[in-house]
Amino acid sequence: MRKVVAGLPRQQRTTATRAAERVLVSPVGLIGPQPPPRQEECDRLAAMRRVVFAGRKARIHYAASGEEPRWRTVDPIGLVRARGEWYLLATRDGADRTYRISRVHAVEELTEPADRPADVDLERVWQERRARFLASRPGTVATLLVRPERRPALVRAALAVLAERGGTDGWLRVDVAFAEQTHALTVIWSLGPDVEVVGPPDLREAVAERVRALAARYG
Repeated sequence: MRKVVAGLPRQQRTTATRAAERVLVSPVGLIGPQPPPRQEECDRLAAMRRVVFAGRKARIHYAASGEEPRWRTVDPIGLVRARGEWYLLATRDGADRTYRISRVHAVEELTEPADRPADVDLERVWQERRARFLASRPGTVATLLVRPERRPALVRAALAVLAERGGTDGWLRVDVAFAEQTHALTVIWSLGPDVEVVGPPDLREAVAERVRALAARYG
């Protein structure tokens, strides 16, 4: 990055330097650092990055969830980092594929150019694939009442907010997607009295049962 900045014209160099003085992306939080990535994970990501930038096809030794790893030949489109995970957006035999880099065991760069569109809006591609993925999951969709100031925490923890409208007494009424009921319970419980489950009934009862158990424990 220093080499890139040094090669910029003076005005852009000044702008870039000022930006670097005002924005920091750090793995170290107020309490402690994230565990450092293992060397093999860094090596796999570096190999995948080289393939993506070279614009060539790749063979990846990939282990899908619950399956043994096997080799796949893919056409890389781009890399996306989301919620601490790196993903490879690619196609395989013309079909859209998304691979989690942490499940890639090996990467081989091929000589053949990748079949990649000339102009790719990576943000749009990622959002489209994410929406399809969420729609394909059975998951749990809950209708919640949440205080407006706690909405950001809910959005960060849930899979997606599907609908939103005004509730009563200033609360927001939102339809939220979760991976499954355990995920929903964990998120809802973390928000305490600032959220109420409207439905489905079994999720509302599960929260109520946990409240009763806690009340009994603490008297």
